[in-house]
Amino acid sequence: MSRKLTSLVRRLVPSGGTGQRAAKSAVWLFGQNMVDRLLPLVLLVILARLVGPLELGLVGIALVSMSALRSLTEVGLNEALIQRIEDNVDRYLNTVLAMEIARGVLIFGVLFLAAPFIGRLFDAPAAVPLIQVLAVSAVLRGLKNPAVVYFQKNLEYHKMFVYTTGGTLAFFVTGLALALWDPSAWAWVGAFLASDLVRLVASYLIHDYRPGIGFDRQAAGELIQFGKWITGTSILYFLYNEGDDVFVGWLLSPVALAYYQYAYRMSNAPATELSQVIAGVMFPAFSKFQTDVERLRESYFATVRLASFVAVPMGIGFAVVTPAFVAAAFGTDWLPMVAAMQLLALYGVYRAIGKTMGALWKAVGRPDYVTKLSLLKVALLAVLIYPVTVRWGITGTAALIVAVNLVVMAPLDLYITAKILETTSTRILSEVTYPLLASAVMAGATWYVGQALVLPAWIELCVMVVTGGVVYAAAVLALDLGTNWGMRANLRQLVSNVVS
Repeated sequence: MSRKLTSLVRRLVPSGGTGQRAAKSAVWLFGQNMVDRLLPLVLLVILARLVGPLELGLVGIALVSMSALRSLTEVGLNEALIQRIEDNVDRYLNTVLAMEIARGVLIFGVLFLAAPFIGRLFDAPAAVPLIQVLAVSAVLRGLKNPAVVYFQKNLEYHKMFVYTTGGTLAFFVTGLALALWDPSAWAWVGAFLASDLVRLVASYLIHDYRPGIGFDRQAAGELIQFGKWITGTSILYFLYNEGDDVFVGWLLSPVALAYYQYAYRMSNAPATELSQVIAGVMFPAFSKFQTDVERLRESYFATVRLASFVAVPMGIGFAVVTPAFVAAAFGTDWLPMVAAMQLLALYGVYRAIGKTMGALWKAVGRPDYVTKLSLLKVALLAVLIYPVTVRWGITGTAALIVAVNLVVMAPLDLYITAKILETTSTRILSEVTYPLLASAVMAGATWYVGQALVLPAWIELCVMVVTGGVVYAAAVLALDLGTNWGMRANLRQLVSNVVS
């Protein structure tokens, strides 16, 4: 048994051509993201039952404060190293370490000193010590071995799997132990610090590169020249992805913030995992043939086809089962977030597919597209978020996120992507049509079963999920046999790339 397992792991180590390496890397990255998201979500459900929305709202304030400063100081060093055409980027690593340490110390200092002001802003003085202790995380992250960038650059995701999941396991074990000992917001903060500490140690154990202390101004300038657009994108990403969190927490309450944050996190989890895999693997893969438009185009079509095949049913299916899921996992105290969670699940579908576009734009050296479109998105949200949130609460905020992305941003994203690939928006959209049809059939069947059943929430949820999976598989098979979709052939090719 152990010999077979060892053989399987060896076959999954990324090797071969770009396609094979990308496919095998996707397996590792998907497994990594499953662990990296599933265990924290399980811990979140446990804490939600033990401490309730108010304590988790305080955690949300601390996390959004940390995220704001990380976004403001992000200079895109890893992206710049991955995008460079040369394989060996050792000459940049000492400079990267120096810059990351400086960034970590800066974030720690600002958060520690600003914590009382943040507590007053949200009318949540209990969040102040949480923010100050969580700030240590920034220093731990800044000290990690910069050579871990090679795991992504060279598609060595089996090493990234070990590095990331080690921290995730530490997060879960520490958080669970603290939650059982003293159920409070401190369990979540302690889990974060344990995770970052384990990853810091692992970064030096897994990669043999040992950085020195040094700073090369020319090397820093080269990286920042590419990364300046990443900086702008990071700030704007925070504003449109978490700015609504800040607004909800400030305008409404920490409890409303907890509802909104965890509605977003849970509803986007399935599609987000897929998008992280796609963006993580396809950015370096696209970069390797950024000058060959034909190969880039065909690779992108295949990527969108697979992303849609998985993300569309995940998002639509989650929206259908949300009431049963919240009742089963969180309890009745959390039912006010159901409508927002359903809307945000639909946004998760667009987000997963949109991530493929961002990876493509960065791979061809145009990260400015991401920044410029993000600026437009932030402007639209800034104008509209106050009236809809005052009128409809977190449900209105969620509806605004969906409307801005689907009505305004999606057509622009399609236009730019089609221009880069020298194709049409219609051609790109055609890759989403069949999954939408199959998912519509699945949604109807799942909803009907949910309405017909009168069972305990957990049993009802399980029956609905199984029904959805079976109906979607049957619909996909019928469409593939009756049209030229070719999904079965794509899946066979993917499996071949993974196991060969």
